[in-house]
Amino acid sequence: MRTYRTDDWDRLRMNYGDPHRQLEPPECEIAVVDGALAVLQEACILPHARYDHEKMLAHRQAVQELFEIPWTAITPRMQRLLYAVNAIIQPPNMIAAGVFCGNTFISNAGAAVGPGACYTAHDLVGVEIDPERAALAERNVRQIDPTGVARVVADDAVTFVDGYEEAIHLLYLDADGSPDKGKGVYLDILEAAYDRMPSGSVVLAHNSVNSADRLDVYLEFVRDSNYFRDSVNVVFDIEGLEVSVK
Repeated sequence: MRTYRTDDWDRLRMNYGDPHRQLEPPECEIAVVDGALAVLQEACILPHARYDHEKMLAHRQAVQELFEIPWTAITPRMQRLLYAVNAIIQPPNMIAAGVFCGNTFISNAGAAVGPGACYTAHDLVGVEIDPERAALAERNVRQIDPTGVARVVADDAVTFVDGYEEAIHLLYLDADGSPDKGKGVYLDILEAAYDRMPSGSVVLAHNSVNSADRLDVYLEFVRDSNYFRDSVNVVFDIEGLEVSVK
């Protein structure tokens, strides 16, 4: 297990009700994300660290103009990193579990649909257990992707993933389980998906820092070389992102 940690990770503060506010100069944001991508490349999670910055900005602008986002904890750094990882890996099939209004889902899927698209995907699915939130997310996504390649379903993530019949090339985890389990549900979702994840598949687990106590068993699993080749904890804001490759 490796860690990429910036000196300011605990000082970068997001106003959850102001999702589009710039938190730092663009060149600083890019440098921080480039540093994370370099570590992910060193860990052989990514084949390279290159992505189209202009397409990423086009994606960001579309989300700002078209999405209804009641609140979000996704910092601009995290939005850029999620987009970049998907743009580099280019997963044909991606599942995002726990997508609320669709902002985190489209941060992943936006590399394949809308103005930020840089490749053609087969099936990109956001799963949200709350029907009203799922409906909002689907409305938001339709504003960017009229094709339906990216879609949001109202379902329990464990149930949906367990019944998904195709390969899963990238799995994004941001769901909450029952009050006694919370983010610990990540492991349940991953275990349901594991057998359909080919070698080289990537798992992105949000809240690897601020929910580390609930994720201890999950983190132990993805950091076990019997199950995953490598895992990197990206700590550049107070939420964090664990990035693991099978």
